[in-house]
Amino acid sequence: MLLAEAVKRLEHADAVCSSPDSTATDIRGALAATTELQGFIDARRAELVQSLNEIPTAFAEATISETSGCSLNQAAKETERAATLGGAFEMAEALSNGTITSGHVDALTRSARGLDQLGRDALLSDPELAAAAGRSSISQFDAVVKRKAKALDRSDTEAKFDRQRRATSITTFTDADGMWNLRGKFDPLTGAKLAKRIQTARATKFSESTPDTAPSNAFERTKHLEALALVDLILDDAAPRAGSGAPLVVVDATQTNGAAGPALDWGIPVEVPASALADLFTTTDPDVVLVANGMVLHAPGRLDLGRSTRLANKAQRRALAGLYSACAVPNCSTHYDRCRLHHVQHWEHGGRTDLSNLLPVCQHHHTLLHEKNWDVALGPNRELSIRLPDGQIMRTGPPARGHP
Repeated sequence: MLLAEAVKRLEHADAVCSSPDSTATDIRGALAATTELQGFIDARRAELVQSLNEIPTAFAEATISETSGCSLNQAAKETERAATLGGAFEMAEALSNGTITSGHVDALTRSARGLDQLGRDALLSDPELAAAAGRSSISQFDAVVKRKAKALDRSDTEAKFDRQRRATSITTFTDADGMWNLRGKFDPLTGAKLAKRIQTARATKFSESTPDTAPSNAFERTKHLEALALVDLILDDAAPRAGSGAPLVVVDATQTNGAAGPALDWGIPVEVPASALADLFTTTDPDVVLVANGMVLHAPGRLDLGRSTRLANKAQRRALAGLYSACAVPNCSTHYDRCRLHHVQHWEHGGRTDLSNLLPVCQHHHTLLHEKNWDVALGPNRELSIRLPDGQIMRTGPPARGHP
C-alpha cells in the first residue's frame, strides 16, 4: 500500500465518522478501511523496530515503551513480531497492504517459537502463508500455521517432551472484574495427571450435592465445580501450614485511606469484605512494613548485612515488597515475587548487601543490567535512573506499591 492510499482510507473513515447520515454499510466499509490502515501502520512500526534493533547500543523495548506508553513486556512482543516480519517477507507485504492483521503475524510468531533455526526459516518463508492469512480469521490461520510447524518440527520425541517440561509454567493476574486468574501450561503427562486428579476430586466432593454458587448451564457448572475441586486440592485445610509465612501488611504513610488515616495494603489485589480478611490471620499475626515516600520506615528483621553475605535475607525481601509490587525497571510489569534483588553497586565491585543497595529486578532485565552495562543510580528516596549505552535515560520517582 502506498502512503497516498493509506491517506485515502483515513479520509474515508473520517468522512463516515463526521457524517450524521452514515449507514450501517458505510460504517462497515469505514471499519474495513481502518483495519487496512492499521496493517499499514503496524508494518511501518515493524520496519522501524527492525532498524532500531540493528543499532548495537539501542534497547528497542525501552524505546517502544517510552514512545507508546506500553509495558516492557508488551514492547518485547512487538520486537518479536518485527523479527518475524523480518524473515517472512510476503507476510510483511500483506500486512503493509492491509490484507492481513498483526494478529495473523502474532499467530505465526507463536508457532515458530518451538522450531529450530532451519524449521523457523522454512516456516517463515512458506509462500502459502500470506494467501492463507488473507482468507482466514486469526484463529483459522493459527490452526494452519500450527499444522505447518508440526510438520517442520525435527526434534525427536524425547527432546520435544524435555522441551515441554522446561516450558511448564503458570501465570497469575487480576482481571478488570477483580477476579484472580490462574493460567498454566504443562507437559502432556503432567497435564493428564492434573486433569485426572481434578476430575476425581470433583466427582468425589460433589457426588451428592452441588453448591448454590454453581451455574445452571451444564458446561459452566462443570468448570465451576472443577475450580472448587482444585481449590480444595491446593488449600487443603487438613494439610500442615508450616512454612507458609505470615501475611504482609504494608502501611503507606504518604497515602490516605479516605478517613484521615494511612493507606493499608493487605496483600489482596482487590477489595474484599473485612470479614474475609480474618481468614488470612487464622494461624499467625501479619508482618507489618511501614513506608513513606519511597523509604522503609519500619520493617521486622535485619535489613543491612554489609559484606557478610551476597544473598539478601527474608527480611530484606519483605521490606522491599512494601515498596515495590513489580520489577523496578520502568514499565516492566513482572511481579515482585518473580524478581531477584540486584546490587545497585555490584557485589564484585564492593557493593554491600544493604537495603539501600538492593533493587528488585526481573531475570530478563537483570541479565541486561550486567551484559549491557546499564548504569543504575538510586536517589535518596529510591528515585531510579538507568542510563542505557545509547545515552537514553529511564527515570522513575519514589516507588509506589501497585504503581510500578
